[in-house]
Amino acid sequence: MPRVVLVTGTGTGVGKTVTTAALAAALHGRGLTVGVVKPTQTGVAEGEPGDVEEIRRLIGDDAAVRTHELVRLRDPLAPDTAARLEGVDLPRVEAVAESVKDLARDVDVLLVEGAGGLLVRLDGAGGTLADLGTCLHEAGVTVGYLVVAAAELGTLNHTALTAEALASRGLPLLGVVIGSWPQQPGLAEEQNLVDLPAVAQAPLVGRLPAGAAALSPSDFRDAAPSWWHPDLLPAVDRSGPPVAPKPWIQGNKSAGAG
Repeated sequence: MPRVVLVTGTGTGVGKTVTTAALAAALHGRGLTVGVVKPTQTGVAEGEPGDVEEIRRLIGDDAAVRTHELVRLRDPLAPDTAARLEGVDLPRVEAVAESVKDLARDVDVLLVEGAGGLLVRLDGAGGTLADLGTCLHEAGVTVGYLVVAAAELGTLNHTALTAEALASRGLPLLGVVIGSWPQQPGLAEEQNLVDLPAVAQAPLVGRLPAGAAALSPSDFRDAAPSWWHPDLLPAVDRSGPPVAPKPWIQGNKSAGAG
């Protein structure tokens, strides 16, 4: 069965989209066909670029990733809230799971970028990205989650809560990714490199430098593999062994990643 990676975050604005693009670029660099699905895009009007367009812009190679946006809503709110205000009936997560399963058949790895955090309501029945993963797993699809976290003070509690919600549902957490690592980290950021894996009970598998989204597409593609734990890509790549990443702190802790 295809492998599906669900990218969630500890909240809004932590870097899910640039992280999804970086993982797609790194996997494409390994020779894989990669797809990206955004089940619900909010806060973007018709004709404006959304997250999947941003991913294509960052990578700069339309052949590198196949992108799909399933639903678009105007207001910058949680999907269920935005749909209610707009009078739109969102598809249930069970239906979204069927679409994701179908799209995953055409690629080696399919990335699913969630909206906001793990338990944000994606439909009128209260379905979440956690429920989407459960539906896929029950359908026989191999799934794993990446949690994108902030670097600064306060991230430990948010990350621990997200990891606990996954664990309570029996959903596999591949690891934690810092979505924006500052060029000059402070004491809290430095210590969070050590503490995030402990509170999440999962490895730190990636660290993107602040400003990564401003790189040229060629520089972004070239740098993206260096932002990831060396064991993560083989673990996601079905052609490689399912290796559990070892403890890792990328490069010099006081330097920007990449």
